[in-house]
Amino acid sequence: MKNDKSIKTNAARLLDKAKIEYELIPYEFDPEDLAAQHVADALGEDIRQVFKTLVLHGDKCGYFVCVVPGNMEVDLKKAAKAAGAKKAEMIPMKELLPLTGYIRGGCSPVGMKKPFPTYFHTTALDFNHIYVSAGQRGLQFKVAPQALINYVRGTVADLC
Repeated sequence: MKNDKSIKTNAARLLDKAKIEYELIPYEFDPEDLAAQHVADALGEDIRQVFKTLVLHGDKCGYFVCVVPGNMEVDLKKAAKAAGAKKAEMIPMKELLPLTGYIRGGCSPVGMKKPFPTYFHTTALDFNHIYVSAGQRGLQFKVAPQALINYVRGTVADLC
């Protein structure tokens, strides 16, 4: 947790306050390539440990968040089922910032404007640590998955 305060994000301050151990890992990002594979390559890490945060809307449950490995695509039917909906869809990109306070490529499961039900793909628990956005492009959290899941009151589900 001993990190340069100049790059400390609101999400990082929230984890500090909750006494969640993490590491802030900066990386060079390309605004033209925000794919998880680019992040994994920049970090020199396994793409299966680099998780992306996606925001969806379900027909019966409203907005919810899915945190899935960078090498996988969320299965909308499985995500809907996990959230208790019949159908779900990704939100339009223009809704991301007003809804969450985050932009594409910098969306963190920590510190959204409102707490949304959050679902982590089952493989998150296969690792001692995973990487998720720390709330801005070019900055990732390296964090124990169970600690993060507990903090956001997440649920583990088959999402892909």
